[in-house]
Amino acid sequence: MQQGIAEVNSEAPIGIFDSGVGGLTVAHEIMRQLPNEKIIYFGDTARVPYGNKSRETIIRYSRQIIRFLRTRNIKAIVVACNTASAFALEEVGKDLDIPIIGVVRPGAKAAAEATKNRRVGIIGTEGTINSQIYPDVINEYASGIAVVGKACPLFVPLVEEGLLDDSITKEIAERYLRGLREADIDTLILGCTHYPLIRGIIGEIVGDKVKLINPAYQTAISLKDLLDKEMLLSRRTATGGRHEFYVSDTAEKFKKFANSILPFAIGSIEKINIEEY
Repeated sequence: MQQGIAEVNSEAPIGIFDSGVGGLTVAHEIMRQLPNEKIIYFGDTARVPYGNKSRETIIRYSRQIIRFLRTRNIKAIVVACNTASAFALEEVGKDLDIPIIGVVRPGAKAAAEATKNRRVGIIGTEGTINSQIYPDVINEYASGIAVVGKACPLFVPLVEEGLLDDSITKEIAERYLRGLREADIDTLILGCTHYPLIRGIIGEIVGDKVKLINPAYQTAISLKDLLDKEMLLSRRTATGGRHEFYVSDTAEKFKKFANSILPFAIGSIEKINIEEY
């Protein structure tokens, strides 16, 4: 969060963005933990995935999206993307006068607290793993923890295609996770917002002795604490269907996916030209 937060209306919405549908897992947790809040969600479906793009590109994308979200008079921003949290959060946060939170720090803190043998695994996109942000942040909370990372780039397109319980997804997961299973980890961070949607497959492969950390849940809890601290929690009654959803490409596929994982059916989704921002 930044110094000198501007005076903001506590009834204003929360802006959430991700490279695509994965951030809906974060949105879902926020809806559960903060039912009185209104959400403005943007999925950058035209430019997904972010995990194989450069830091400079991710920062540019994030700034464009934040400029769009600010037009909706939001009171806070959630970067519901591990890659953007790793590469862009610190940089874009310098320009903001409202609170901003990412998904990396809440997940890292939970993992540091959960591990008993001080061996933590992290799976994510190539960008997230190569950034080394999770090992750095985990060791801020508890030094000396060994962190074993594994990039799983095919998980995002498999999830986006809706292959959540498919034999192909299971085979790919087995190949990706075999090394982590042999690394004696007792905690595994699902370091991409898409991954909780295949949590069952991942848990089956790594075994029930490994605790899975879902940063989406941890982020919702951290956001609640942050808004409470800043006296920005909404006092309205539950919002129902008043959330807004925007995408940068075709909306139909996004809508179908969103309606399969959110607690209610969403209505209209607006496609915008994010390059204009």
